[in-house]
Amino acid sequence: MAKTDKDIEKKVIMNKVEISRTIKRLAHEIVEKNFGVKDLCIVGIQSRGVPVARRIHNEIISGGLSEGNKNIPFGMIDINLYRDDVGSMDLPPQVRETDISFDIVGKKIVLVDDVIFTGRSIRAALDEIMDFGRPQTIELAVLVDRGHRELPIEPNFVGKKFLTSKDESIAVELEEVDGQDRVVLREKK
Repeated sequence: MAKTDKDIEKKVIMNKVEISRTIKRLAHEIVEKNFGVKDLCIVGIQSRGVPVARRIHNEIISGGLSEGNKNIPFGMIDINLYRDDVGSMDLPPQVRETDISFDIVGKKIVLVDDVIFTGRSIRAALDEIMDFGRPQTIELAVLVDRGHRELPIEPNFVGKKFLTSKDESIAVELEEVDGQDRVVLREKK
């Protein structure tokens, strides 16, 4: 989530070291729960879910978790055209890249996003993934769970659970996009 003029930074809830430690833990949990990396695929949700997913993917491969397998498929999806509010938006959504260049049929997909809130983005991501085929399983990994679900969707892997009020938001800032790593609690003015 990008900072707006209407947001006040309340506090940093994760710094660079905590984000790095969390990524490593998530990678370990994903491999452990899936009994290794056989048929495992990592898919990031645009926009900040992609760098989080890439870091998890890299940790699995370079952190010794992949049993020497360097060919764990990585993909990214843009859910903007799958959103349930796309018809009521003032401006058309900014469509980003979707790249699933591997067969997902029978695979174990781990969807990755930066923050889960209402669950509507994840519902859209599930719809899009299913358009590519029928995977064996779809699991969800998030860096931050901020609560307030509107749909019965819960992540399988959570970096940090930080419940917010409706007036608060969580902003994930990542080196690849924002020039620094941190997770910030913000409040509307």
